[in-house]
Parts: sequence; structure tokens; C-alpha cells
Amino acid sequence: MENKHIKIQKLNDSFRTTLAGGKVMITQEIALLPPDEINNIIKQVQNFNSFNKSNDPYGEHDFGALDFKGRTIFWKIDYYDINYQFYSPDPTNKESTNRTLTIMFSDEY
Repeated sequence: MENKHIKIQKLNDSFRTTLAGGKVMITQEIALLPPDEINNIIKQVQNFNSFNKSNDPYGEHDFGALDFKGRTIFWKIDYYDINYQFYSPDPTNKESTNRTLTIMFSDEY
């Protein structure tokens, strides 16, 4: 049987790399950047692969940090129910979970 964290990791990686199956939110500061810079940041998030025990202790690939022009950007995946009202009761079940990827500058966190 597959470990719960591995199931979540696979669902998170699929969502993050394709941006399909959830919502992508960017903060106001990110939104104020020129479109080509926003696209560059999104591509970096999609291609992020620097996971380790320090930044991903549960192995779920739900958070990352990257550098953009000398500033740190955080991205984070949260799990909501199908109505986006509450947290998902089971993030391993893609039928009852909506994922939200938020991209922000670290000082906006």
C-alpha cells in the first residue's frame, strides 16, 4: 500500500507542474510585476525540484522557496474541500480535494 505522504506528493507534483486540477493564486506584489516576469516565476515554480528533508520534512512537495532577482519567493499548496470552504478531509482523495497553489514574495507571508 502506498504511503499517504507519497500519494499527496504525487498529486501535488501533478498539480504544480501542470497547473491543472486546482487554483493558482498570486499575491498583489507578484501581480504588479510585468507579465513576462510573472510567467518566469510560474515556470520556476512548475520546474522546482530542490526538495530535501529540511524544506520538505513530510515528503509532500507542498512548499518551496526560490530566488527571483535577489528576492525570495515562496510557493505553497493548500488543500480545500470541493467548495473551497474548509480544509480537505482527505488530501489523498482528488475527488474530494481542491488544491490551491499560492505564489508570493517571502516578505508577504
